[in-house]
Amino acid sequence: MPGAIPASPSRLVDLVFPGDTNHHGTLFGGAGLALMDRIAFIAATRHGRVPFVTASVDRVDFQAPARVGELVELVARVSRVGRTSMTVEVEMVAEGLVSGERRLCTRGSFSMVAIPEGKAPGWCLPPLADMREPPGHGTCTSDIVFADQANSSGRMFGGEALAAMTKAAFVAATRHGRCITVLAASERVDFRAPVAVGSIVDTVATVARVGRSSMTVAVELWSEDLTSGIRTCTANGRFVMVAVDRQDRPVPVGRQETVDKPS
Repeated sequence: MPGAIPASPSRLVDLVFPGDTNHHGTLFGGAGLALMDRIAFIAATRHGRVPFVTASVDRVDFQAPARVGELVELVARVSRVGRTSMTVEVEMVAEGLVSGERRLCTRGSFSMVAIPEGKAPGWCLPPLADMREPPGHGTCTSDIVFADQANSSGRMFGGEALAAMTKAAFVAATRHGRCITVLAASERVDFRAPVAVGSIVDTVATVARVGRSSMTVAVELWSEDLTSGIRTCTANGRFVMVAVDRQDRPVPVGRQETVDKPS
């Protein structure tokens, strides 16, 4: 029987864009569920190292809306492991870009079933060990590479990799300065290895330098094979983010613009 595996949480951080919201400017429930299911799949795969399918969504509680322009952070933890199935608990928290205010939006429980193709008879999932938080190292978010993000060879487009890296740089810079930031420049981006469709990708972003109105963010893109767990640093780069006001004029990092409340 495989040894016990610590239940490290998996995280996905995204922005709420207008195309994912209803006429009230809040995230569609279906869009939120899709993100929750995605991170549940990543957490299950990292534990079992076999393909998984979602068998059921046992309980979902919608407690507060996520609004357009906010960050949403989804955290998935494996809570129960059976012979070929597991339960993954997922929470989605909304975060204000400038205020940093966080609120629990949704909590759900997903039943994931393993598809142990090619495994010996009697194979079963490894049991859980104690929960283990990964060491802190910048802002880390996980995702999956899908077919529409890849070229005819089944490898992730460079532009898709850049999009993931610049989004991570935006999140790290915004959280550091608690101000709206825009991309001013990319210094150097090195692509070191291809990323296959179906791989997990992690972006790790760290604020490396802070000036008066700019921040330089170092970003690494890691790929992870679903079944073997082998990780490869596939790209790294440095991005210059500039803090701006609502007229897109540079402002000192950390200065929050006052917004007049309607009378």
